[in-house]
Amino acid sequence: MPSARPPLPPVRLRPDAELARAALAAPVLARAVRLARWAGPGRPAGAGGELAGAELAAAVEVLGLAGHEDGEARARRAWRAALGAGLAEVRGGLPEAGAGGVVAAGEALPLVTRGGPRDVLGLWSDALEAVCAETPAPAGRGGVPPAGTAGPDPRAGAAGPDPRAGAAGPDPRAGAAFLDEVLAALYRLTVSENGPGGSGGGPVPLPALAASVIVPDGMGEPTDDVLEQVSGAMTHLDGRFRALAETGLVEYRPVDRALLADEAPEEPEPGELDEDDVARYGMVRLTPLGLYGLRRRLSASGVSAPAVGDLAGRDAGELLAAVGGYPPQAARAETGRWLAGRDPLDAARALLAAAKGADSGSPLRRLHCQQALALVGDGAEPAVREVLDDPELGGLARVWLAERGAADVPPPPEPMVFWLAVDTIAAHLDADGDPDALRDLVEGLAGRHGGFFDQVWRVEHPSTPEVLEAVGRLHRDRRVAKDARKAAFRARSRVGARA
Repeated sequence: MPSARPPLPPVRLRPDAELARAALAAPVLARAVRLARWAGPGRPAGAGGELAGAELAAAVEVLGLAGHEDGEARARRAWRAALGAGLAEVRGGLPEAGAGGVVAAGEALPLVTRGGPRDVLGLWSDALEAVCAETPAPAGRGGVPPAGTAGPDPRAGAAGPDPRAGAAGPDPRAGAAFLDEVLAALYRLTVSENGPGGSGGGPVPLPALAASVIVPDGMGEPTDDVLEQVSGAMTHLDGRFRALAETGLVEYRPVDRALLADEAPEEPEPGELDEDDVARYGMVRLTPLGLYGLRRRLSASGVSAPAVGDLAGRDAGELLAAVGGYPPQAARAETGRWLAGRDPLDAARALLAAAKGADSGSPLRRLHCQQALALVGDGAEPAVREVLDDPELGGLARVWLAERGAADVPPPPEPMVFWLAVDTIAAHLDADGDPDALRDLVEGLAGRHGGFFDQVWRVEHPSTPEVLEAVGRLHRDRRVAKDARKAAFRARSRVGARA
């Protein structure tokens, strides 16, 4: 799956037992189990292990799919899932000679009733792979071959060739790679706190999902060729998500078939679309089971897809370094998992020790250390008081104690006040948070002390020049901003002279 994107935020997964129950209830796995028990042992299968003719018709009946428009397709899908998950196997066939074999119970079949949640989730994951593997390449001029396949790259803005063209027929690798890219995009939208899916995993319109994969980054107005690719991809993905909904990976509202018919009404202008209009073009939502499944697929392909709780067994330094790149809610949840089961005083001492340093990441570590100590509670106070005289941690300690209303908090020496101001601004610059909140912080700290810029340029902090330059960019008072830039110049000159 594609990985040339910003790091993925951590996802919150449901407990394994809950996910396993959802997996067993998913239509594809439930049908696969039923077919495996019905078919073996001794039932004949085709040369490729498929059920065909009378056996396929019987399978449709067993599954209660007789009379369904796509009953045979669902039965075939369930049988492929049964074989892919090891619930059933075919023995004795000679595909090269066109000879069939007979069905036998698979080694994995007992895991359905006697395995643990992880065993069940493994079966479901294998069944999911079997369903994904059946995906054909997108059809028509709007078909979208993934980057790296033959023909123009669709991200360059020109429609690629029809991947179905040629004597060899459809290219299953192109279809599988395209589906992988779409599923990776759906995962990212779902776990992103600012994405269309939202942190709550809301439904994503199918056109938006297709466009997120096809439309090149930075393209203001998509070209007609790109729009044609998006349209063709939507038609293809409609069929794929109908199948994937049976696995429990997604909840899917299909594209209104009237929109695909020749007599479809004229599409409204974009500004005239309401929620019902948008929903007619398809809506897809990743389920909690789907989050688990896609995270597993992404991780298997080498993409870093963290989950809350991954850091519970790591040391304090690894925790503070990692949560610096997490959204606030996820950072708090991960820290809470890390603290669970640890002695509060020992945890506080470990966090404070890990927060020290003069490297570029140290301000953000100290910020997250302070936030972690807030979760520790009163048990951290002895450890916090132990660092009151530490030049790097003394300011943080005083702030933490004051916020808790602690008594006998010694006033900070003046150099510590300015050092803490620089460290705090540096941490929030690295955190890449709300620009307005950052501006308010900068203006508040710069305005709190008389003669701020006469003192702060002398602060022995590695981020002093960068912080003063940021104040010069962000402060809305032109006079103050000018003073900040002068102080930044003096700070850089001091550093240069000392070097």
